[in-house]
Amino acid sequence: MTIAADYPLLNLFWTMLLLFFWVLWFFLLFKIIGDVLRDDGLSGWGKAGWLIFTILLPFLGVFVYVIARGRSMGERDVEQAKKAEAAFKDYVREAAGTQGSGPSKTDELAKLAQLKESGALTEEEFAKAKEKFLA
Repeated sequence: MTIAADYPLLNLFWTMLLLFFWVLWFFLLFKIIGDVLRDDGLSGWGKAGWLIFTILLPFLGVFVYVIARGRSMGERDVEQAKKAEAAFKDYVREAAGTQGSGPSKTDELAKLAQLKESGALTEEEFAKAKEKFLA
């Protein structure tokens, strides 16, 4: 029972290539469907029309969509990435406790340490200011 001998290496490469393009095709199809659904510039009928076009005639629908709306699809991706990055930065600021309401405690302590190192504050003045600030 030699199965490998019945399936030559070239056929294996061809099968792998077809599988790769099949997965790529579905990725592109779902990317376009997601783009149609998140586009605020399209009306409900426009979204329904593009979805019906890409589902009933998938090859033609996807190619026409990429040609007609490919640039705006990229712009929406960039806009979504910027929004996600801004939301992440806001979350990090919130979690760190620095929401832009003035200098943070870390910044204030660093300024106190610089004043002490420059000689503007003595050791006991630094200790009092630090104690007062941390209280």
